[in-house]
Amino acid sequence: MPSPNLLNRIHIPTIATRQARFTDTFGLEGMSVLLYLSLLVTGIPLMVLYTPTAVSAGESIRAITYIAPYGWLLRNLHYWAAVLLLLTSALHLLRVVLTGGYKPPRRFNWLLGLAALLLSGLLSFSGYVLRWDVDTVGALTVIVNLAQQTPLLGDWLYGLLVGGAEISDVTLGRFYTWHIVGLSVPLLLVGWRVFHVSRDGKKIEEGAALLALLCLLLGLALWLDAPLAPAVDGLSVPLTAVTPTITTPWFLLWIQALLRYLPPLWAGVVIPLGVVLILALLPWTLDRTTTGTAVWFNREGRLAQGVVLLLLGGIVALTLLEWWG
Repeated sequence: MPSPNLLNRIHIPTIATRQARFTDTFGLEGMSVLLYLSLLVTGIPLMVLYTPTAVSAGESIRAITYIAPYGWLLRNLHYWAAVLLLLTSALHLLRVVLTGGYKPPRRFNWLLGLAALLLSGLLSFSGYVLRWDVDTVGALTVIVNLAQQTPLLGDWLYGLLVGGAEISDVTLGRFYTWHIVGLSVPLLLVGWRVFHVSRDGKKIEEGAALLALLCLLLGLALWLDAPLAPAVDGLSVPLTAVTPTITTPWFLLWIQALLRYLPPLWAGVVIPLGVVLILALLPWTLDRTTTGTAVWFNREGRLAQGVVLLLLGGIVALTLLEWWG
Protein backbone atom coordinates (compact mmCIF):
# COMPACT_ATOMS: atom_id res chain seq x y z
CA MET A 1 0.00 0.00 0.00
CA PRO A 2 1.56 3.36 -1.00
CA SER A 3 2.38 5.82 1.74
CA PRO A 4 0.09 8.83 1.98
CA ASN A 5 1.34 12.00 0.33
CA LEU A 6 1.44 15.43 1.94
CA LEU A 7 -2.08 16.34 0.81
CA ASN A 8 -3.47 13.16 2.35
CA ARG A 9 -1.69 13.95 5.60
CA ILE A 10 -3.21 17.44 5.68
CA HIS A 11 -6.62 16.45 4.37
CA ILE A 12 -7.60 14.30 7.34
CA PRO A 13 -11.00 12.59 6.97
CA THR A 14 -13.46 13.73 9.63
CA ILE A 15 -16.39 11.53 8.74
CA ALA A 16 -16.76 7.86 8.04
CA THR A 17 -17.15 6.58 4.50
CA ARG A 18 -20.72 5.46 5.12
CA GLN A 19 -21.61 9.05 6.10
CA ALA A 20 -20.27 10.41 2.78
CA ARG A 21 -22.39 8.22 0.54
CA PHE A 22 -24.27 10.10 -2.15
CA THR A 23 -27.61 8.86 -0.79
CA ASP A 24 -26.69 10.49 2.53
CA THR A 25 -25.28 13.79 1.24
CA PHE A 26 -26.85 14.18 -2.25
CA GLY A 27 -23.76 16.22 -3.13
CA LEU A 28 -25.25 19.34 -1.55
CA GLU A 29 -21.94 20.61 -0.15
CA GLY A 30 -20.30 20.29 -3.56
CA MET A 31 -23.27 22.05 -5.12
CA SER A 32 -22.90 24.94 -2.68
CA VAL A 33 -19.20 25.30 -3.50
CA LEU A 34 -19.95 25.25 -7.24
CA LEU A 35 -22.58 27.96 -6.81
CA TYR A 36 -20.16 30.09 -4.76
CA LEU A 37 -17.62 29.79 -7.56
CA SER A 38 -20.32 30.73 -10.07
CA LEU A 39 -21.10 33.85 -8.05
CA LEU A 40 -17.43 34.76 -7.96
CA VAL A 41 -16.84 34.21 -11.68
CA THR A 42 -19.92 36.17 -12.75
CA GLY A 43 -19.52 38.80 -10.04
CA ILE A 44 -16.09 40.04 -11.14
CA PRO A 45 -17.17 41.42 -14.55
CA LEU A 46 -20.38 42.76 -13.00
CA MET A 47 -18.29 44.59 -10.39
CA VAL A 48 -16.26 46.26 -13.14
CA LEU A 49 -19.39 47.46 -14.94
CA TYR A 50 -21.36 48.55 -11.86
CA THR A 51 -21.31 52.10 -10.47
CA PRO A 52 -22.04 52.15 -6.69
CA THR A 53 -23.65 55.58 -6.41
CA ALA A 54 -27.29 56.38 -5.75
CA VAL A 55 -27.53 58.45 -8.93
CA SER A 56 -25.83 55.98 -11.29
CA ALA A 57 -26.51 52.52 -9.80
CA GLY A 58 -29.83 51.96 -11.54
CA GLU A 59 -28.47 53.26 -14.82
CA SER A 60 -25.45 50.96 -14.65
CA ILE A 61 -27.67 47.93 -13.96
CA ARG A 62 -29.68 48.75 -17.08
CA ALA A 63 -26.49 49.24 -19.09
CA ILE A 64 -25.33 45.79 -17.97
CA THR A 65 -28.69 44.25 -18.83
CA TYR A 66 -29.43 45.91 -22.15
CA ILE A 67 -26.16 47.24 -23.59
CA ALA A 68 -23.11 45.26 -22.42
CA PRO A 69 -22.41 42.15 -24.56
CA TYR A 70 -23.95 39.17 -22.77
CA GLY A 71 -24.44 41.37 -19.72
CA TRP A 72 -27.98 40.06 -19.34
CA LEU A 73 -26.64 36.50 -19.20
CA LEU A 74 -24.00 37.35 -16.60
CA ARG A 75 -26.55 39.11 -14.44
CA ASN A 76 -29.06 36.26 -14.77
CA LEU A 77 -26.41 33.67 -13.92
CA HIS A 78 -25.36 35.70 -10.88
CA TYR A 79 -28.93 36.09 -9.67
CA TRP A 80 -29.95 32.45 -10.10
CA ALA A 81 -26.70 31.19 -8.57
CA ALA A 82 -27.55 33.20 -5.45
CA VAL A 83 -31.09 31.80 -5.38
CA LEU A 84 -29.90 28.21 -5.80
CA LEU A 85 -27.16 28.71 -3.22
CA LEU A 86 -29.69 29.63 -0.55
CA LEU A 87 -31.78 26.59 -1.47
CA THR A 88 -28.87 24.12 -1.45
CA SER A 89 -27.54 25.54 1.84
CA ALA A 90 -30.97 25.17 3.45
CA LEU A 91 -31.43 21.66 2.05
CA HIS A 92 -27.99 20.70 3.34
CA LEU A 93 -28.87 21.78 6.87
CA LEU A 94 -32.18 19.93 6.63
CA ARG A 95 -30.36 16.81 5.47
CA VAL A 96 -27.96 17.12 8.43
CA VAL A 97 -30.90 17.31 10.84
CA LEU A 98 -32.73 14.33 9.35
CA THR A 99 -29.58 12.16 9.40
CA GLY A 100 -28.28 13.23 12.81
CA GLY A 101 -25.17 14.84 11.35
CA TYR A 102 -25.15 17.58 14.00
CA LYS A 103 -24.32 15.21 16.87
CA PRO A 104 -20.93 15.10 18.64
CA PRO A 105 -18.22 15.45 17.50
CA ARG A 106 -19.74 17.50 14.65
CA ARG A 107 -21.49 20.23 16.62
CA PHE A 108 -19.05 22.88 15.41
CA ASN A 109 -19.66 21.83 11.80
CA TRP A 110 -23.37 22.39 12.41
CA LEU A 111 -22.70 25.95 13.54
CA LEU A 112 -20.49 26.54 10.50
CA GLY A 113 -23.26 25.32 8.20
CA LEU A 114 -25.80 27.58 9.89
CA ALA A 115 -23.39 30.53 9.68
CA ALA A 116 -22.84 29.86 5.98
CA LEU A 117 -26.61 29.88 5.39
CA LEU A 118 -27.07 33.16 7.25
CA LEU A 119 -24.14 34.78 5.47
CA SER A 120 -25.55 33.61 2.14
CA GLY A 121 -28.80 35.34 3.03
CA LEU A 122 -27.01 38.54 3.98
CA LEU A 123 -25.01 38.48 0.76
CA SER A 124 -28.17 37.90 -1.26
CA PHE A 125 -29.87 40.83 0.43
CA SER A 126 -26.87 43.11 -0.12
CA GLY A 127 -26.87 42.14 -3.80
CA TYR A 128 -30.62 42.79 -3.90
CA VAL A 129 -30.04 46.31 -2.58
CA LEU A 130 -27.42 47.01 -5.26
CA ARG A 131 -30.16 46.98 -7.91
CA TRP A 132 -31.22 50.30 -6.38
CA ASP A 133 -34.74 50.39 -7.78
CA VAL A 134 -38.07 51.17 -6.14
CA ASP A 135 -38.49 47.61 -4.85
CA THR A 136 -35.05 47.28 -3.31
CA VAL A 137 -35.05 50.71 -1.68
CA GLY A 138 -38.51 50.01 -0.27
CA ALA A 139 -37.34 46.68 1.18
CA LEU A 140 -34.22 48.35 2.57
CA THR A 141 -36.41 50.94 4.26
CA VAL A 142 -38.34 48.17 6.01
CA ILE A 143 -35.18 46.35 7.08
CA VAL A 144 -33.44 49.38 8.58
CA ASN A 145 -36.59 50.36 10.47
CA LEU A 146 -36.89 46.84 11.85
CA ALA A 147 -33.22 46.82 12.81
CA GLN A 148 -33.70 50.07 14.70
CA GLN A 149 -36.27 48.35 16.93
CA THR A 150 -33.77 45.79 18.18
CA PRO A 151 -33.46 46.26 21.96
CA LEU A 152 -30.21 47.90 23.10
CA LEU A 153 -28.53 47.60 19.69
CA GLY A 154 -31.19 49.30 17.56
CA ASP A 155 -29.58 52.72 17.10
CA TRP A 156 -26.17 51.17 16.49
CA LEU A 157 -27.54 48.79 13.85
CA TYR A 158 -29.45 51.61 12.20
CA GLY A 159 -26.32 53.74 11.94
CA LEU A 160 -24.28 50.77 10.72
CA LEU A 161 -26.73 50.02 7.91
CA VAL A 162 -27.77 53.53 6.84
CA GLY A 163 -24.72 55.65 7.71
CA GLY A 164 -26.85 58.76 8.22
CA ALA A 165 -30.36 60.09 8.63
CA GLU A 166 -31.58 58.77 5.28
CA ILE A 167 -30.77 56.20 2.63
CA SER A 168 -28.17 57.74 0.30
CA ASP A 169 -24.81 57.21 -1.40
CA VAL A 170 -23.29 56.25 1.94
CA THR A 171 -25.82 53.48 2.40
CA LEU A 172 -25.29 52.09 -1.08
CA GLY A 173 -21.51 52.29 -0.67
CA ARG A 174 -21.66 50.28 2.52
CA PHE A 175 -23.79 47.55 1.00
CA TYR A 176 -21.51 47.43 -2.04
CA THR A 177 -18.45 46.97 0.18
CA TRP A 178 -20.14 44.28 2.28
CA HIS A 179 -21.29 42.46 -0.83
CA ILE A 180 -17.85 42.45 -2.48
CA VAL A 181 -15.64 41.87 0.57
CA GLY A 182 -18.11 39.64 2.40
CA LEU A 183 -18.19 37.16 -0.46
CA SER A 184 -14.85 35.76 0.70
CA VAL A 185 -16.17 34.96 4.18
CA PRO A 186 -18.70 32.23 3.27
CA LEU A 187 -16.27 31.01 0.59
CA LEU A 188 -13.71 30.47 3.33
CA LEU A 189 -16.24 28.74 5.59
CA VAL A 190 -17.52 26.38 2.93
CA GLY A 191 -14.05 25.73 1.55
CA TRP A 192 -12.73 24.89 5.01
CA ARG A 193 -15.55 22.46 5.66
CA VAL A 194 -15.21 20.69 2.32
CA PHE A 195 -11.40 20.52 2.61
CA HIS A 196 -11.61 18.85 6.01
CA VAL A 197 -14.28 16.35 5.03
CA SER A 198 -13.09 13.41 2.99
CA ARG A 199 -15.20 12.84 -0.09
CA ASP A 200 -15.21 9.04 -0.03
CA GLY A 201 -18.70 8.85 -1.51
CA LYS A 202 -19.42 7.85 -5.08
CA LYS A 203 -17.74 10.35 -7.39
CA ILE A 204 -19.84 9.49 -10.45
CA GLU A 205 -23.12 10.37 -8.75
CA GLU A 206 -21.72 13.63 -7.39
CA GLY A 207 -20.25 14.57 -10.76
CA ALA A 208 -23.60 13.92 -12.43
CA ALA A 209 -25.37 16.02 -9.79
CA LEU A 210 -23.00 18.95 -10.35
CA LEU A 211 -23.45 18.71 -14.11
CA ALA A 212 -27.23 18.69 -13.68
CA LEU A 213 -26.94 21.75 -11.43
CA LEU A 214 -24.92 23.61 -14.06
CA CYS A 215 -27.54 22.76 -16.68
CA LEU A 216 -30.30 23.99 -14.37
CA LEU A 217 -28.41 27.22 -13.67
CA LEU A 218 -27.84 27.87 -17.36
CA GLY A 219 -31.44 27.04 -18.22
CA LEU A 220 -32.79 29.44 -15.61
CA ALA A 221 -30.42 32.18 -16.79
CA LEU A 222 -31.48 31.72 -20.42
CA TRP A 223 -35.24 31.60 -19.84
CA LEU A 224 -35.93 33.66 -16.70
CA ASP A 225 -34.55 37.17 -16.34
CA ALA A 226 -33.40 38.54 -12.99
CA PRO A 227 -35.94 41.00 -11.52
CA LEU A 228 -35.58 44.68 -12.31
CA ALA A 229 -38.04 47.36 -11.17
CA PRO A 230 -38.23 51.07 -12.15
CA ALA A 231 -35.16 53.03 -11.06
CA VAL A 232 -35.11 55.37 -8.09
CA ASP A 233 -35.18 59.01 -9.14
CA GLY A 234 -32.96 61.24 -7.04
CA LEU A 235 -29.85 61.09 -4.88
CA SER A 236 -31.54 60.03 -1.65
CA VAL A 237 -34.80 58.51 -0.53
CA PRO A 238 -36.33 59.61 2.81
CA LEU A 239 -37.02 56.78 5.21
CA THR A 240 -40.71 56.01 5.65
CA ALA A 241 -42.67 54.08 8.23
CA VAL A 242 -42.50 50.28 8.29
CA THR A 243 -45.21 48.86 6.08
CA PRO A 244 -45.93 45.23 5.17
CA THR A 245 -46.90 46.22 1.61
CA ILE A 246 -43.29 46.72 0.48
CA THR A 247 -41.93 43.99 -1.82
CA THR A 248 -39.07 42.13 -0.15
CA PRO A 249 -36.68 39.44 -1.45
CA TRP A 250 -38.27 36.02 -1.81
CA PHE A 251 -36.34 34.59 1.15
CA LEU A 252 -37.74 37.28 3.46
CA LEU A 253 -41.36 37.01 2.36
CA TRP A 254 -42.22 35.00 5.47
CA ILE A 255 -41.20 37.98 7.62
CA GLN A 256 -43.24 40.30 5.42
CA ALA A 257 -46.23 37.99 5.99
CA LEU A 258 -45.70 38.15 9.76
CA LEU A 259 -45.73 41.95 9.58
CA ARG A 260 -49.36 41.77 8.50
CA TYR A 261 -50.42 40.13 11.75
CA LEU A 262 -47.84 41.03 14.41
CA PRO A 263 -46.09 44.17 15.71
CA PRO A 264 -42.83 44.93 13.85
CA LEU A 265 -40.68 44.12 16.88
CA TRP A 266 -42.07 40.59 17.09
CA ALA A 267 -42.37 39.94 13.35
CA GLY A 268 -39.03 41.38 12.28
CA VAL A 269 -36.77 40.89 15.31
CA VAL A 270 -37.95 38.54 18.05
CA ILE A 271 -39.29 35.67 15.93
CA PRO A 272 -36.44 35.59 13.33
CA LEU A 273 -33.81 35.74 16.08
CA GLY A 274 -35.70 33.05 17.98
CA VAL A 275 -35.61 30.75 14.94
CA VAL A 276 -31.85 31.27 14.55
CA LEU A 277 -31.28 30.65 18.27
CA ILE A 278 -33.30 27.43 18.24
CA LEU A 279 -31.31 26.14 15.28
CA ALA A 280 -27.96 27.17 16.76
CA LEU A 281 -28.61 25.43 20.09
CA LEU A 282 -30.24 22.34 18.56
CA PRO A 283 -27.33 19.93 19.30
CA TRP A 284 -27.19 21.11 22.91
CA THR A 285 -30.91 21.26 23.68
CA LEU A 286 -33.22 19.25 21.44
CA ASP A 287 -30.91 16.28 20.93
CA ARG A 288 -27.85 15.70 23.10
CA THR A 289 -27.46 12.04 22.18
CA THR A 290 -24.42 10.63 20.38
CA THR A 291 -26.10 7.72 18.57
CA GLY A 292 -28.12 7.63 15.37
CA THR A 293 -25.63 9.51 13.20
CA ALA A 294 -25.94 8.83 9.45
CA VAL A 295 -29.34 7.21 10.00
CA TRP A 296 -32.28 8.87 8.26
CA PHE A 297 -35.04 9.87 10.72
CA ASN A 298 -33.15 8.25 13.61
CA ARG A 299 -35.26 7.64 16.69
CA GLU A 300 -32.96 9.58 19.03
CA GLY A 301 -33.39 12.79 17.03
CA ARG A 302 -37.16 12.73 16.59
CA LEU A 303 -37.70 15.85 18.71
CA ALA A 304 -35.08 17.86 16.82
CA GLN A 305 -36.44 16.65 13.49
CA GLY A 306 -39.99 17.55 14.44
CA VAL A 307 -39.09 21.05 15.61
CA VAL A 308 -37.03 21.82 12.49
CA LEU A 309 -39.69 20.46 10.14
CA LEU A 310 -42.32 22.50 11.98
CA LEU A 311 -40.23 25.68 11.64
CA LEU A 312 -39.54 24.96 7.98
CA GLY A 313 -43.19 24.24 7.30
CA GLY A 314 -44.21 27.51 8.91
CA ILE A 315 -41.65 29.52 6.93
CA VAL A 316 -42.65 27.87 3.65
CA ALA A 317 -46.37 28.34 4.35
CA LEU A 318 -45.93 32.03 5.20
CA THR A 319 -43.73 32.53 2.12
CA LEU A 320 -46.29 30.97 -0.20
CA LEU A 321 -49.12 32.86 1.48
CA GLU A 322 -47.35 36.16 0.87
CA TRP A 323 -46.21 35.18 -2.61
CA TRP A 324 -49.71 34.37 -3.81
CA GLY A 325 -51.50 36.87 -1.61
